Amino acid sequence: MTEAASCEAVIDSVLGQELEDDQCLFLASVMKVKKLSDGEYLVQEGDADNHLFILTAGKLVVSSLTDGKQKDVYKMKVGECAGTRAFVDRAPRQASLRAEGSATVYTLDPNDFESLLAEHADVVYKVMRGLFRLTHMNLMRMNTETQELSNYINKTGGRY
Repeated sequence: MTEAASCEAVIDSVLGQELEDDQCLFLASVMKVKKLSDGEYLVQEGDADNHLFILTAGKLVVSSLTDGKQKDVYKMKVGECAGTRAFVDRAPRQASLRAEGSATVYTLDPNDFESLLAEHADVVYKVMRGLFRLTHMNLMRMNTETQELSNYINKTGGRY
């Protein structure tokens, strides 16, 4: 028997914050649940997989190939999403995702998501707002980090 995605985990994610309970049910109905064991890769850099992922239990390590070696760059926490660029652009993966310990991930295929448009456009709209918010937060964080690095290099704007 295949495990179904739970609404609680979806609503607790950055994508589900605006969803009402009934809307969450529609979204959860097109999601799949993937269980990972320690060290198992969900996706690898360069893969054509374009699913969106929500980490619902455990930890995922985001890594990238640098100078021929996999380097860990981030540890995802429960409720965080990965794969927004691949999901929206249907582009190859730019990072690998590996379980640290046991992990559970909800997956969303872009075609399954788009199937909601005809009868549940409000769900699609709210999820896309969540994706935009997530992308915007990442951009703002990167802008802040770039400014801090510039201040450090130029020895301006702080105690360096």
